[in-house]
Amino acid sequence: MLVLMLALAGPHFAGAQAPPASATPLPSPASLYQRLGGYDSLAVLTDDFVGRLTRDPALARIFARVSDESRGRIRQLMLDQLCAASGGPCSYPGRDMNTVHQGLGIREADWALTIGHLIASLDKYKVGPKEKDEVLQWVARLKRDIVEKP
Repeated sequence: MLVLMLALAGPHFAGAQAPPASATPLPSPASLYQRLGGYDSLAVLTDDFVGRLTRDPALARIFARVSDESRGRIRQLMLDQLCAASGGPCSYPGRDMNTVHQGLGIREADWALTIGHLIASLDKYKVGPKEKDEVLQWVARLKRDIVEKP
């Protein structure tokens, strides 16, 4: 009963006052997008990562027949996806990961190489350990839709 009375009394109970309208709100934690440096930083990171992937001879069977125009589209889709997933203002207009990667024959070894390239790109641009871990955790969730079962 006492709890109900306190709840009904609201901020007026026992002289409590609502915060003044001019009170400064508590700062909200920065999104991963902000901590990574925003769109331009993500674009530089994505350019480096895509460059590493497309130049790796071990991944050539995946990227060999991809035109420059298609590489540019892949880069933009990766950037949009990372931007959206990290809390940025972007939306990802692409297809789901399973559909996009179906039939490419991506194996566990290809995944390991890809993650190695991603880590190299993150390290090159000195992404902090917390942010790096968050990016890698997000990417790890995509694995089941990208790597084909043997």
